[in-house]
Amino acid sequence: MRRDKSLYLLALVAIMFLVFITSSITSVEGRKHNVNKGKPRKHRKDKNNKGNGASHSSPAPGPLPGYDYHPTGSNIFDVLSFGAKGDGVSDDSKALLAAWKAACKVPEATVEIPSEFKFLVKPITLQGPCMPNLVFQIDGALLAPPKVGSWPKSSLFQWLNFKWIQNFTIQGTGVVDGQGSQWWTPSDQIYYIQKKFKHIPNRKPTALRFYSSYNVTVRDIKIINSPQCHLKFDSSGGIKVNNITISSPESSPNTDGIHLQNTRDVEILYSNIGCGDDCVSIQTGCSNVHIHHINCGPGHGISLGGLGKDKSVACVSDIVVEKISLLNTLAGVRIKTWQGGMGSVKNVSFSNIQVSDVKVPIIIDQYYCDKNVCKNQTGAVAISGVKYDQIIGTYSVQPVHLACSNDIPCTDVDLIDIQLKPSLRYRGFHQALCWNSYGKSQAPLLPSSIDSCLRRDGGSVKRIARSRENVCF
Repeated sequence: MRRDKSLYLLALVAIMFLVFITSSITSVEGRKHNVNKGKPRKHRKDKNNKGNGASHSSPAPGPLPGYDYHPTGSNIFDVLSFGAKGDGVSDDSKALLAAWKAACKVPEATVEIPSEFKFLVKPITLQGPCMPNLVFQIDGALLAPPKVGSWPKSSLFQWLNFKWIQNFTIQGTGVVDGQGSQWWTPSDQIYYIQKKFKHIPNRKPTALRFYSSYNVTVRDIKIINSPQCHLKFDSSGGIKVNNITISSPESSPNTDGIHLQNTRDVEILYSNIGCGDDCVSIQTGCSNVHIHHINCGPGHGISLGGLGKDKSVACVSDIVVEKISLLNTLAGVRIKTWQGGMGSVKNVSFSNIQVSDVKVPIIIDQYYCDKNVCKNQTGAVAISGVKYDQIIGTYSVQPVHLACSNDIPCTDVDLIDIQLKPSLRYRGFHQALCWNSYGKSQAPLLPSSIDSCLRRDGGSVKRIARSRENVCF
């Protein structure tokens, strides 16, 4: 009996030992299995996009209602996974905002607008700060509300507003469509639209706006039919725009292609821009801007200004515009300022510009006025150090128009290798106009009137002009 009891105890101890060993192994395997839980899977990087391209691997699962979503298997945030319909009719604003907020928390994440879908999005702000190297991959279509009356009165400044973001890229093969035709209604039809939609606001929204954002790249996408500006950078820096297409009808008023304000360190290259206003508009507070290899037309050309409106201070410097083709535009390369302003425009270079049937290829206008009559004022934004080099092609109204302030002349203006002939649609003046502008010219010069256009430099004139620049230091 005593022997049987001993055997029973030994068997019980053995069973307990086996249970303990099995439990330990299971616990260790479970810990190994959960080591990577909660870490997003990085998508494969496209070599050509240097790590910023989006992969089309399986999208992250959609969030469950009431839960703060964190991806477990991907760093791609497809808006369809967040409830977007993509039918071009349903409001997909909330889905886009949810995808953005989730991606914003993950390094090197991608918010994806998939191809073959159309997403109607109301005015929205996508803001940071976000984790580095966020990508907004637009392969489908983003559509703005088409009816003026459906826009909230409090959201008329912009449609897609990107705010406080850094190290950010927008790219893709898709289109951003501002659907702005109702905003361009001619004045004789406004009453009808007002009656139908209750209001036609004076302010018209920009399609894509970046505010206080840095190290931003926009590439490859198409932006069309904005109610006003198509792409605007405000109080930003480190901007690169590459290989984009901007398009709206010539009849669309005030629809700038790219608009820069208080923005530094900008490169715009290899893009096609045609719209109802300036292809590129450079406003006060801009410096170190390089624009090259751009096709512009229709539109108003490439412009600095208008600057100094309502006696304001305007400061623009270090602008290089080169290797540009302008077709059937109102102006070629121009600087326009309001009377009464203060500040300076200096160190500006326009070179290797090809113009075809452009009304006036070279313009400085210090009497700019967007009304029938503007009050004469003595103050002016000082303009100095402007070079026009290799401006070649045809004009339909006038080759050169340099109208500088009576009180603050333009100084150090160079006209080098200017070869401009009348186009087949020519109905204007062969004579170049230079009023109170000082500098030098260098052959070849066509028409020949350009040679005697500029006044030779005078020391006292330069001192007057420089006295106006101090407010920009």
